[in-house]
Amino acid sequence: MQAIGERLREARMRQGLDITEVEVATKIRAKYLRALENDEFVMLPGSTYVRSFLRTYAEYLGLDAQLLVEEYRAQHEPRGEIEPHALAPPARPGRERRVAGPPVAIGPGAVAVAAVLFVLVLLAVIGLASGGGDGGGSGENAKKPATTDEKKKRQRTTREKQKRAATVPRAVKLKVVPAEPTYLCLDDARGTKLFEGTIESPQTFREKRLRILLGRSSATLYLNGKRVRFAQGPDVVSFAFSRTGRVTPLPAGQRPCA
Repeated sequence: MQAIGERLREARMRQGLDITEVEVATKIRAKYLRALENDEFVMLPGSTYVRSFLRTYAEYLGLDAQLLVEEYRAQHEPRGEIEPHALAPPARPGRERRVAGPPVAIGPGAVAVAAVLFVLVLLAVIGLASGGGDGGGSGENAKKPATTDEKKKRQRTTREKQKRAATVPRAVKLKVVPAEPTYLCLDDARGTKLFEGTIESPQTFREKRLRILLGRSSATLYLNGKRVRFAQGPDVVSFAFSRTGRVTPLPAGQRPCA
C-alpha cells in the first residue's frame, strides 16, 4: 500500500502547489507539512496534532481525509499512547514560542526621563483645564459669539441660496420648431420614452429632465423660453436638458432611441 506521506506529496505536486502556498492556506507550518509528507510523524507535537494536521492537509488537497486518519491510527498510533501535549501544550502552528530572557534592568536615567514626561503631561492637562491660565473661563475663550458682520454675511448667503432655488423652474419646458418634417425622439433622461415620430409643426414638452434626438438639426429649440444655440443643418443632433438650463450635447451611445 502506498504510504500516507507519498500520497500527500503526489497530490500536492499534481496540483502544482508549493509548500509555502499550502502553509499560508492551511495555517500549518511548513516543517510539519514536510514531516507529514515524509511519514516523520514523530516530528509533530503528538498524535492529536498529527490527526488534526493530516485531516486539514488531506481536505485541502481533495483527498479522503477520514481514510488517511484511520490508516495513521492503525499503522502509527500505539494503543494507550500518552501524548506529551497533554502535560505541556505545544505552541500553535505559525507561532514561535517566546523564550523568557533575563529581566531588563531599568537605570536611573530612564526613571528620570519618565518623571520629566509625566510632569510635562500633567502641566498640559492642567493648562487645558484652566483655559490657558488667562482667568477668563474656558467656555468664553472656546466659543466667541458671532459679530454683527458675520451674522449679516450668513443672512445674505441664506437669501442668495433661497433666491437661486426660487429661480430654478420645477420642470424643463422645451419647444421644438421644425423648419421641415423632422424625426424627433424624446425621453425623460432615465430611459422612459415620451415621444417618437415625425413632426411638421411646433411641439412643446415638459419634464424634470429631457433628452432629445433630432433627425435634422435644421429645427429650432427653445429651453424655458430661451433659444438654444447650435449649428443647424441636415445632420442628426442630440442634447440633454436640465431644470437649471444646462444643455449637454450627447454622443452616439447616450442618445435616446439610438
